[in-house]
Amino acid sequence: MHALADSLISIAFHGLAYGMILYAISVGLSVTMGLMGFVNLAHGVFAMAGGYLMITATQKLGLPWLPALAASCVAVALASAVLERTLYARLYRAGELEQVLFTIGLIFISVALARLAYGPLPQAAPLPEVLKGQIALGERQFPAYRVAVIASSAVLIAVLWAGLERTRWGAMVRAAVDNGPMAESVGINTRRLFTLTFALGSGLAALGGALGADLIAITPVYPFEQLVTFLIVVALGGLGTLRGPFLGALLIGLSDTAFKYAVPQFGAFFIYAATMALLLWRPRGLLGRA
Repeated sequence: MHALADSLISIAFHGLAYGMILYAISVGLSVTMGLMGFVNLAHGVFAMAGGYLMITATQKLGLPWLPALAASCVAVALASAVLERTLYARLYRAGELEQVLFTIGLIFISVALARLAYGPLPQAAPLPEVLKGQIALGERQFPAYRVAVIASSAVLIAVLWAGLERTRWGAMVRAAVDNGPMAESVGINTRRLFTLTFALGSGLAALGGALGADLIAITPVYPFEQLVTFLIVVALGGLGTLRGPFLGALLIGLSDTAFKYAVPQFGAFFIYAATMALLLWRPRGLLGRA
């Protein structure tokens, strides 16, 4: 029984850390797709960019780990705002096929650039010494890095939810998600709101990619390899919500960790099967809008 309890605690801990990273990356995709109605399959590009910029800042520029993490997120957010105004905004009224082809094209371009700049092998951002050891929680030892991932992600979630529910910006986002034309009619500048929201979502993706580089290896094909996982998180939770992707990310993180521990030979088979069953039951996701 003691061994079983240890295994369950380990699965829960590592699954929670993985789920937190998935949420940080995927929540922006949920909000931007729900708010803008844009099928942005290239969302993983921003997570990959955050990871690579983090590696560059620490290894080549010599920045400490925390300033490098912040700088990479800000840089990706600013670059994404430029992309949104110059490229994405031109296709808001286009059909889903055009949006899919455009974002797939962006993925191919980013993969080629990343391979040219960093090579084909996985890259890992060096961790500070304080995150390399173990932390005692009760009678057990846990990896300090994953404890930091869980703690920082929990703070991020609290700030994000408070910002959406208790600020004027959050009220405007909720109004635009619920009824965009009505939001415009009462004076909300939805164009600027789209840009700010897109930049925020991309910056969060960069944070997840950089912070989770030790959990999800950064490679040039990262946007393709992780695309299905991010879409599953959003589909399970529901578009246009913050709590939906959180629930979806936790389900994926915990179940994927548990299944790979118990039946590793099946890979992610159970995740895909469970996702299909859940979406047949609730096509709009667990917390998706009707």
